[in-house]
Amino acid sequence: MSTPSRFKKDKEIIAEYESQVKEIRAQLVEQQKCLEQQTEMRVQLLQDLQDFFRKKAEIETEYSRNLEKLAERFMAKTRSTKDHQQYKKDQNLLSPVNCWYLLLNQVRRESKDHATLSDIYLNNVIMRFMQISEDSTRMFKKSKEIAFQLHEDLMKVLNELYTVMKTYHMYHAESISAESKLKEAEKQEEKQIGRSSDPVFHIRLEERHQRRSSVKKIEKMKEKRQAKYSENKLKSIKARNEYLLTLEATNASVFKYYIHDLSDLIDCCDLGYHASLNRALRTYLSAEYNLETSRHEGLDIIENAVDNLEPRSDKQRFMEMYPAAFCPPMKFEFQSHMGDEVCQVSAQQPVQAELMLRYQQLQSRLATLKIENEEVKKTTEATLQTIQDMVTIEDYDVSECFQHSRSTESVKSTVSETYLSKPSIAKRRANQQETEQFYFMKLREYLEGSNLITKLQAKHDLLQRTLGEGHRAEYMTTRRTLMLLLRRKSLFGSRF
Repeated sequence: MSTPSRFKKDKEIIAEYESQVKEIRAQLVEQQKCLEQQTEMRVQLLQDLQDFFRKKAEIETEYSRNLEKLAERFMAKTRSTKDHQQYKKDQNLLSPVNCWYLLLNQVRRESKDHATLSDIYLNNVIMRFMQISEDSTRMFKKSKEIAFQLHEDLMKVLNELYTVMKTYHMYHAESISAESKLKEAEKQEEKQIGRSSDPVFHIRLEERHQRRSSVKKIEKMKEKRQAKYSENKLKSIKARNEYLLTLEATNASVFKYYIHDLSDLIDCCDLGYHASLNRALRTYLSAEYNLETSRHEGLDIIENAVDNLEPRSDKQRFMEMYPAAFCPPMKFEFQSHMGDEVCQVSAQQPVQAELMLRYQQLQSRLATLKIENEEVKKTTEATLQTIQDMVTIEDYDVSECFQHSRSTESVKSTVSETYLSKPSIAKRRANQQETEQFYFMKLREYLEGSNLITKLQAKHDLLQRTLGEGHRAEYMTTRRTLMLLLRRKSLFGSRF
């Protein structure tokens, strides 16, 4: 193969790699856009709910006529959106949006008790939606920080793969060049030997001495080129091994990000959202269930929708809505270089001892990292459970507000003790935000640790498959060599 053809092949390989990386980078950007759009939709949904209840409180005295206008107003608003057309087409609604639609349908069936309902709407439900909106924005910002860190780590892994791939190509090219020069030297030696075998009785003594000198020079040149070829061949093998190990680690990292980390990021964005929305809507339900029994049928439908406020199913629907952004990419394949058919880690001498040492070091470090990361995981899960306990507290029952009394003052005092007027609320929210901060810190630590474990485990498993039981038995017979390598550990550094 000529030099221009070789460079063209290298460029094609690099272009293919860069195209795949570009596609992943575009997906990462699209994922952030999708998550941001999801947050904006939630904020808009919550803003619509706030506007809805505020307006509803104002028109309670003209319930029948004005309430119907209110329902129609928001129905028309939602029907005009593109999202509504898509939802109407496939009927695959997110659970909060489904609750919103059912709530609009239920408005036409609302009963009276206007004063109490107005007070609850203004001082309880609307404030909850405001808090949920603030919480959703805060959760998205914190999740975005973690996402940027994960994206940066993923790009570092891809850049590392690019570097080792180019290193492998370079060393393999040098090995081929050295082999070509060696063959050329061998041909010259054969040619010179053929000349030396000619009859020498008619050759002068001085010329015979010159021929012997040429033979020695050619032999010396051949030895140098043989040594150079061996050196370059060894470098090529090591570079290919490093490339295969990094390739395995990269594919493992990309797979983990798309299958596990993305799900965790969406969970972070959803943290407390469905539970808080559940509490807000249950506050509304608690008020409504104390009205006339004629409204119960419609309210039962809404309650069923509220019961189905579930982040997991919504997460699945959300990811299905944007398959191009959340579908894992294809695995990176080994790109052979200039006829190199070996696509596995080479474990023969002289790299076998080095690989065995590296395998042991990986095994030791993985054991330590897994223990440490498991402790972090337990702390993260315990903190998450604490947050879940905080956001699932059953504080939405307002039945006391509908206990009639002869004294209007007692009613006012009961109604005034709303969700936000209790002193414990501020402390509870402060504790919740502090717990959230600790949770995100531990989640970041856990994800970073698990990412490192994923990469190291992939390399470890590949080395284990490569070395096998037979190689490990052979390793026991070369213990002295390994001890010598351990003393010269500085030659290998801390790379895995």
